[in-house]
Amino acid sequence: QLQLVESGGGLVQPGGSLRLSCAASGFTLDYYAIGWFRQAPGKEREGVSCISSSGGSTNYADSVKGRFTISRDNAKNTVYLQMNSLKPEDTAVYYCAATHVCGDGMDYWGKGTLVTVSS
Repeated sequence: QLQLVESGGGLVQPGGSLRLSCAASGFTLDYYAIGWFRQAPGKEREGVSCISSSGGSTNYADSVKGRFTISRDNAKNTVYLQMNSLKPEDTAVYYCAATHVCGDGMDYWGKGTLVTVSS
């Protein structure tokens, strides 16, 4: 069974940090670009970041540039999203998804992990 599983979400104070993980099972991530998306309550899902299959290319939404860093460890079949200087507006369910090229439609989706930024 092909699965993506996110972890690492939780409650954090403004200014704090979290690292999200996206682990694959049933397939290898080596040949896939991985995107992180988020959906806040009452809002549409938005793209946060994407990393190419090799890890050599990354992109970020303007709202997270300079604060979030995407990375991957293909040996562990896992992609990470390091989130620093978190703001209340970062509160959302975060999803990872796999595609062949960043910007294409996503082939596989995880079920999401909730990040809440609040004092």
